[in-house]
Amino acid sequence: MSTLIPWGIYLFILIELFIVSYLDIKFRKIKNYWSILNIILALIFFILFPELYQFKVEAFGFSFVFFLVGFFLFTLKIMGGGDSKFLATFFLIIPTRAHDEVFIHLLSATVIIGIIFFVANIIQNFEGIVESFKNSDLKGVKNYFGKKFAYAPVILFSWISFGVFNLI
Repeated sequence: MSTLIPWGIYLFILIELFIVSYLDIKFRKIKNYWSILNIILALIFFILFPELYQFKVEAFGFSFVFFLVGFFLFTLKIMGGGDSKFLATFFLIIPTRAHDEVFIHLLSATVIIGIIFFVANIIQNFEGIVESFKNSDLKGVKNYFGKKFAYAPVILFSWISFGVFNLI
């Protein structure tokens, strides 16, 4: 892990993710001050750790894309605004050289957890889904799948996965 990210920064981000995940599950909302905190931390990290946080276009690439994609998903009511803003600013506090690796873990966690929730939702609502299909009620089917879930725990899971795979 030391080649991608120092222990202190990894643990600090891990603690932040535990707190944000707990609050996201409990209140179903990520407050803007977490994104503001990440921006402030990023500015501090850019100054204190220039070898880890280079002020280059690459340092902002994932954040920019997550902000745009998050806004699009928010307009479609797929992702909450707080989730997308937090994810965009989260990548600002990750050292630039770890971005690709963290993204792979985030993508994997999103797919795995998304499939688990999708299958669990089908099992839990199977009779209603079948009934909606029989009645050609596509709106009814959509209602079974139109639920958002807390995304901060997915980010936490991916961060733990990143830590485990980079410690071995």
